[in-house]
This record gives sequence, C-alpha cells and structure tokens, in this order.
Amino acid sequence: MRASPLIGVAELDTALSGADPAHRPAVLDVRWDLARGPRPDLYEAAHIPGAVFVDLDTALAAPAGDGRRGRHPLPDSDTFVGAMREAGVDSGRAVVLYDDAGGTVAARAWWLLRDHGHDDVAVLDGGMPAWVGAGLATETGPRVAPAAGDFSGTPGSMATLDADQAAALAGDPGAVLLDARQSERYRGDSEPVDPRAGHIPGARHRSTRDNVDAGGAFLDPATLAQTFASLGATPQARVGVYCGSGVTAAHEILALELAGVAAELYPGSWSEWCSDPERPIQTGDHTGPVTR
Repeated sequence: MRASPLIGVAELDTALSGADPAHRPAVLDVRWDLARGPRPDLYEAAHIPGAVFVDLDTALAAPAGDGRRGRHPLPDSDTFVGAMREAGVDSGRAVVLYDDAGGTVAARAWWLLRDHGHDDVAVLDGGMPAWVGAGLATETGPRVAPAAGDFSGTPGSMATLDADQAAALAGDPGAVLLDARQSERYRGDSEPVDPRAGHIPGARHRSTRDNVDAGGAFLDPATLAQTFASLGATPQARVGVYCGSGVTAAHEILALELAGVAAELYPGSWSEWCSDPERPIQTGDHTGPVTR
C-alpha cells in the first residue's frame, strides 16, 4: 500500500521523467464541475504530459436513475474496470489522479481504485493549478488512447453505508456522521441541486473546502487530525461521510486517512436521502429541529 494518498508535483515530475515508460505512473485527468460536468475542453487546452482524460459521469458513476441511489451512484464494477483499462491503468503500476478543484473530483477516482484493490494510487496535491504554478510542462490536444491496461479488481476494499446505516451512525453517541457539503447547504439555508434542503439528523459539518488551503493543497495531517477530533472523528470512533451525491465525500475520506482516521462512505448521500419524503431532515446545526 502506498504510504500516502497524496503525491506532490515534484515527485510526479520525477516519476514521469523515468527512462522506462513501463514504470511511469498512469496519470488520469478527471476535471469536472457541477455547472458544466466533465471538462475535456480544459484537458485539450492543457494537460499533464501523458495524462488521459476520464469522464466522471460515465466512468466514475452510474446513471442517476430515479434518485433512490443519488445523483452519482457508484458505477457498475465492470464499467469502472473497463474504463480504467481503456485509460491505460495496470494492476501493478502506480496511478496518479488530478483535477483543478482541490482534489474533490480526483478523490472519487482514488476511492474507487482503492475500493477495487489497487494499492498504489494517489491524488496530485494541488492538482493542475499546482503543476502549472510550478512551471512544469503541459501538453495540448484531444485525448490520445493509450495502450490498454490490465487492471482488474472487485469492489469491497473500502467500507460503505446505506441510508439506514448512515442514520444509525448519526444517532450513535460513540460514532460520527460528517456532512462534507458547504455550510449553507448543510444548514438548509440554500439548496441549488436537490429537492429538499438540510442535512441528515445528527450529522456534523465539515466542508471539504476546509481540508485544503487557498491553493487547493491539503492541510498537514496534524492540523486535519486536530480539527476532525474536535468533531468526534478520531481513530477510536466509527466515522461515516456523505456529501451531495457521494463524489466529494471521498475527498473527506482521503483527508481523514491523512489524519489517521478510517471512514465509511455513504454513496447515495444527500441526493438519495432527501429524495425519500419519509426520511427526516434537520436544519441549522446538528442540534436543530427535525422535520419531514
């Protein structure tokens, strides 16, 4: 298992400069944003040399369907493994993932690869902005298909929660369920995407934005550990995480891993929870009123 879920730009640059291409990491560009979805246009304008673009919506998520599994359900394993092979991922070769959003999208691919048993996968700390900011070379042009990889694996290496388990965790005084969305969505002040505003009753708030500095690089492990501990998320506690659709919650799980805390993902997240009118919601802080 790789010692850290992160890799710095200098380390990646050195790895990509190796003489033997077979030992260079596979680099995947997973840039995406909520307003426009996948961003192959950004990839074509400039990407890390040798990187392959991967579409979050088709490779890293299943179709949303009727809402019962949320807006970005976990992908079918065969679909995901096939997409990774198409992107040139091998089982025995390192994989590096990057975006331009502080790792919030790259962490989804990191989580899925880890869940499928790949033990040498990392998110580029600071992403594309850090690479460009370091003055490192970029390439332009459309996606070039690499030689097919031999990646194989089955899901199950990372722990998950369903809606009932998430509710139970939030109500357990010896556990903690973290909501990784922005604070205004957690409180229920606004909800730009999903049909109901608020959060799962008992959940505590820790935005993924607070896991990184102004440049999008992760805070140091000691700082993360101290902050998570203040919310009850310690190595001794059972910890679950959700977000809007299950994507950025993986970023929180990565940050928790840096802090030495293992955490479980609720893949359906708020988009699944709030689509069921029978499930209660809470507004304000986690001691606020509960409504249906």
